[in-house]
Amino acid sequence: MRFSCYQSPNYKWIVFATVALGSITNVTHHGSVSIALPTIAQNFSVSLTTVQWVILAESLAISAMLLPMGRLSDQVGRRPIHLIGLCLFGTMSFFSGISPWLSNFIGPLSPIICMLFFRVLQGIGAAMTQATGMAMVTSVFENKERGKGLGAHGSVIGTGGIIGPVLGGILVTYAGWEWVFWINLPLCIIAFGGAIIFLDPSRFSVKETRDSSFDWIGAGLSTSIIMVFLLTLSNGSTAGWTSVPILAGTAVFTLSILGFIWWESKIKDPMLDLTLFRQQNFTVGIVSNYISFLGVTSFRFIIPFFFQAVFKLTPAQVAYVLIPNAVSRIILGPLTGHLSDRYGIKLFTTSGLILCGGGLWMMAFMVPTSSLTYTLASIVVFSCGSAIFMSPNSAGIFMSSANQRHGVVSALVNLSRNSGNITGIVIATAIVAQTMIWGGYSSDVDQVLNADPQSSLISLFLSGMKIVFLTMGTLQIASSIAHAATPNIKIEQ
Repeated sequence: MRFSCYQSPNYKWIVFATVALGSITNVTHHGSVSIALPTIAQNFSVSLTTVQWVILAESLAISAMLLPMGRLSDQVGRRPIHLIGLCLFGTMSFFSGISPWLSNFIGPLSPIICMLFFRVLQGIGAAMTQATGMAMVTSVFENKERGKGLGAHGSVIGTGGIIGPVLGGILVTYAGWEWVFWINLPLCIIAFGGAIIFLDPSRFSVKETRDSSFDWIGAGLSTSIIMVFLLTLSNGSTAGWTSVPILAGTAVFTLSILGFIWWESKIKDPMLDLTLFRQQNFTVGIVSNYISFLGVTSFRFIIPFFFQAVFKLTPAQVAYVLIPNAVSRIILGPLTGHLSDRYGIKLFTTSGLILCGGGLWMMAFMVPTSSLTYTLASIVVFSCGSAIFMSPNSAGIFMSSANQRHGVVSALVNLSRNSGNITGIVIATAIVAQTMIWGGYSSDVDQVLNADPQSSLISLFLSGMKIVFLTMGTLQIASSIAHAATPNIKIEQ
């Protein structure tokens, strides 16, 4: 049965469904953890600036390992890297959930430090699945259907966007925050079984690059660039932007990126083929993908605190309020992917980013007296714009690159997403926390969640939130202008 399905004319959809199992696990997990952050902060007695590392630790590892894993999958095959990633992700997620018990068993080790260690390893597993999943989907769809395939993938992401917050809210409210981690283990087991059965190993290796050498120096430099950049950025507000560690980090980042460009331009089999960036559509697509996720993650990080602190909703209620956000992605993802195959990329990427910016600007003016209708309308405008933009933009990026590079291109697309995720959290946290500190308060989560909605503390929180959303909205509009200036990509039918 397994070998007959490999020859099926519908095998592309079998591959899509198999990869979707791993993708939906990743996205569900991210949404669950975002909802659980305020509860985790309270249980671990840590501040807003500390609890952000529950997400950042995983995201840093993902970002650092995406390019090496993408390149490695181009050489040794995408299936084995994908399978190892699923195993590592599920196992380390389980250990993250039992980190308080492990910290007590090991000895004088902080539970949050113990959790962050497992979150880093979990991120490496996620990098393996993310670097291979999208590449396998694009490799089984022809150019004329690539937008449809990526649109369907976007619909899966939207489904995970619904399941994650709802499941996370229910688990946190009725079972405990640990279950947002433990639930990943059975999901990964199911995804692993599906990959073993349905992914044909012979289809997911690239013969043109299989015998080439792995660029270890390029891998080390790319990892250094990502790690130093994100660590410097995330610690700038606490250490001081003119402090010696931050200035040293900036210098190391600059030297690393110059060294990476020099090395990649001279080596025969580079980690990242820099000639890809000669394509205007490819460069604009990657950069705008990063900017888009700056806005998405700022929204996802701040909005649970807003609803719980200002509207006094429970985690489960927050999850229900965010359902329209994910529903719009489920509907518009495959629709705009299919339409972009027929009418070209530019219309959808440009208009989508404009809606993203408009939705963020609307959210910037939310206050304790805002109606739920206005709040939901702001979120829907933003999420519709994001859904309209995402699939056509991803299709355009892959159309601008050769098939034998799709592993590293998939990694680069996901790297721009994860780097945007981390940077968005860091910027949002720094602005909101600094605004409260300037007003004479700390960034303690308990104080924010327990404050009266009309208090000066909440007023300061909302001021910081306004700055974040106005800034992110402006970046989306600027990105839409860049897309409007690029040539349109249209696939002949």
